[in-house]
Amino acid sequence: MNITTKKYSDMVDKASPKSRIGINCLNAFLAGGLICTLGQALTDTYLFVFGMNIKDARCFTSISLVFIAAVLTGLSLYDNIAKFAGAGTLVPITGFSNAVVSPAIEFQSEGLVMGLGAKMFIIAGPVIVYGTAASVVYGLILSAANAAG
Repeated sequence: MNITTKKYSDMVDKASPKSRIGINCLNAFLAGGLICTLGQALTDTYLFVFGMNIKDARCFTSISLVFIAAVLTGLSLYDNIAKFAGAGTLVPITGFSNAVVSPAIEFQSEGLVMGLGAKMFIIAGPVIVYGTAASVVYGLILSAANAAG
């Protein structure tokens, strides 16, 4: 069968679903904004209701967001939110929590060591490695820039 590039491209266009980029961007913006608003509400609660200092309030906010995302992942609700929100759920701390918990749940049947322990960082591991490496490079650049002037 001999198909021209143009005919193949037309077949792909016909078979591919139409992108809803505008709606997808709006949903991501709203969901990401909602997660950030929740984070700010938690920080304010820790500051004004519990009387914490700003450093502790921010720490507890991070812990709370990780915990909420992990629970939602464990209840299979985070994936439903992600289907609607798309990239909006990739707000770093909640997306990272989901990236750690999802493989742990998926591979728990393989045991605590080879399943849960070994697979927990299958997705999040590269983020940790490259994030750490990038921070070292950025630190060296900043140190060199400060030494230079």
